[in-house]
Amino acid sequence: MSSANDRSHSTEIAERITRTISNGTIATLVTLIQGETNVGAKLFVEQDRVLGSLGSAELNQAVVSRVPSFVEGRDDMAVLNVRDFAPALGDFAGAQLLFERIQREPRLVICGAGHVGAALANVASLLGYQSTVIDDRQEFVTRQRFPDPHIKLVAAADWFEAVREVVSDGLGVSVVIVTRGHSEDEVCMRAVMTNGADYIGLIGSKRRIRIVLDRLREAGAQAEILDKVRGPIGLDIGAVTPEEVALAIMAEIVAVRRGGEGGSLSKLKKGKGEGKG
Repeated sequence: MSSANDRSHSTEIAERITRTISNGTIATLVTLIQGETNVGAKLFVEQDRVLGSLGSAELNQAVVSRVPSFVEGRDDMAVLNVRDFAPALGDFAGAQLLFERIQREPRLVICGAGHVGAALANVASLLGYQSTVIDDRQEFVTRQRFPDPHIKLVAAADWFEAVREVVSDGLGVSVVIVTRGHSEDEVCMRAVMTNGADYIGLIGSKRRIRIVLDRLREAGAQAEILDKVRGPIGLDIGAVTPEEVALAIMAEIVAVRRGGEGGSLSKLKKGKGEGKG
């Protein structure tokens, strides 16, 4: 039977999870899923803040020390054996812990509802991204063209205001700009410059991208923000069709989010002296 203290911790942890998601920060929830006692006990770790308990001060401290490496690994969850990361804790040698990353679902804002934008929204939805498609042509952002109800549609009366509102604080947000022209690209880029999105990508030729970035630079955009812009956008997979271009773009977005290198796994292994023989 759970104690009043356990219930209090559970309530406080639930409130912190809600706050973490709302604030756009990252935390870790650790649950004891196998052990001789306290199965189901939870520990919530967010920077220097620790809530709850796994039933042992020593185990709590070992878990808190392990959390940074879990967060850096960018996995959504992982099951770890205590013996593997805290072998000194013999009383918990057979215990298993579930580490879960607590953060907002990744969001993708697509500026432009043409062929590439439409394909990109569909691929992103399959990957679990919350997608929003913005276009100033109302006939391009309809449910006939985007039947997936999980894809949000915005008919922009004003590109700048629409993009700025949808991107919001930019935390956990990837922005892909695939509009129909230079002027629309530039307005969207101006809006994103004020939000600090995690990923900013601009489609087009090197010349088109250079024109947009030069105009932004002349208008006073900060160099460190412009340096974050990826263009031409996507990984080099020889993409031709809109669907292939969308795949290349999402591959780059996932690589940035997960910390991947974006190269061929077979070549990476051979470069490290593996995969031979």
